Amino acid sequence: MDRSILITGCSSGIGYDAAHGLARAGWRVFATCRKDEDCARLRGEGLESFRLDYTDEASIEAALNETLARTGGTLGAIFNNGAFGCPGAVEDLPTGALRAIFETNLFGYHELSRRVIPVMRSQGHGRIVNCSSVLGLVPMRWRGAYVATKYALEGLTDVLRIEMADTPVRVILIEPGPITSKIRVNSIPHFEKWIDWQASPRADLYRASLLKRLYESRGPDRFELPASAVTAKLLRALESANPAPRYYVTTPTYVMGLARRLLGSRMLDRLIARG
Repeated sequence: MDRSILITGCSSGIGYDAAHGLARAGWRVFATCRKDEDCARLRGEGLESFRLDYTDEASIEAALNETLARTGGTLGAIFNNGAFGCPGAVEDLPTGALRAIFETNLFGYHELSRRVIPVMRSQGHGRIVNCSSVLGLVPMRWRGAYVATKYALEGLTDVLRIEMADTPVRVILIEPGPITSKIRVNSIPHFEKWIDWQASPRADLYRASLLKRLYESRGPDRFELPASAVTAKLLRALESANPAPRYYVTTPTYVMGLARRLLGSRMLDRLIARG
């Protein structure tokens, strides 16, 4: 097994833990971040790190080229992980906000995967692991933009997995529920840039619900797990001789995965609305 991996979104949360966890497990990790200062911090922690910005196609090409130059032209796996949220009611989301979040949460994943597939075909092995979410399985109020990207990622990954079945490249989804990360804090600038909530017919609902959840630190969510729970499933996806198509992480993902299969849309809507 070629134990080299390129991971995106390593500045914090899932990507940060995965980079350090896989390095401890003996993998050669290329830990990429969107900002140069985060890459410098990771290099100071002993990781190989350089810039990759999903919204910049030249950055994606340069990062993959740098990785291949360091390995001699091979790469065992990629973990597409970088993503962000833009909370707000769907009716208040400008189309520009959707374009922006799709650039990172879907189009960047596709661009990196498309570029690495010829390398993996040529070397005769490889794994593409995409980080989805429980919100790629079921919807949630105020999360329309993020849900849309994860639903799209689920579909694109499923099709790619089927299409690559006749090759040595394995395509895998990891679907976490609530994980300790900075996604709430990191979503605030996007909310403030795009959502004119005070002009919304739902302004009172924003005040009563979303604003409190967004701006107030209330401690861990119910059933929240540390990012290491994702790293454990990532290691299984990478090291299993016959990896599963998808790996659930956290109790809510298991519950919602089952509910989606067993319940009709109206019943599922009621369950989700109750929180």
